[in-house]
Amino acid sequence: MFKREDRKVARARRHRRIRKRISGTQDRPRLAVARSLKHIYAQIIDDQSGTTLAFASSLDPEIRSQVKNGGNVEAARLVGKLIGEKAQAKGIKQVVFDRGGNLYHGRVAALAEGARESGLEF
Repeated sequence: MFKREDRKVARARRHRRIRKRISGTQDRPRLAVARSLKHIYAQIIDDQSGTTLAFASSLDPEIRSQVKNGGNVEAARLVGKLIGEKAQAKGIKQVVFDRGGNLYHGRVAALAEGARESGLEF
């Protein structure tokens, strides 16, 4: 069995490998996903200028009022919808998806699905 440290090192290695190829531009920023055991976070980042254009997490008051637990698939889908709405408000229609070295499954996939539902293309 893998130890927790081994999984963390493997995720970090995957993330470094992904970030070599993926970077956000002003025309097509990067949608970065970070997750912890209790919450999930999403940022839309322009890597050329080094700025965060939009941010959403399961800690936002809109989402906390709707879900009891911020670390489940339902909360992730709501975070995806919220980040998509914030991006649309700023005129962002296309993004590059950065799963942060996490597997595209469960909460990460639900967040991506929620963002697609709200109109983001990636």
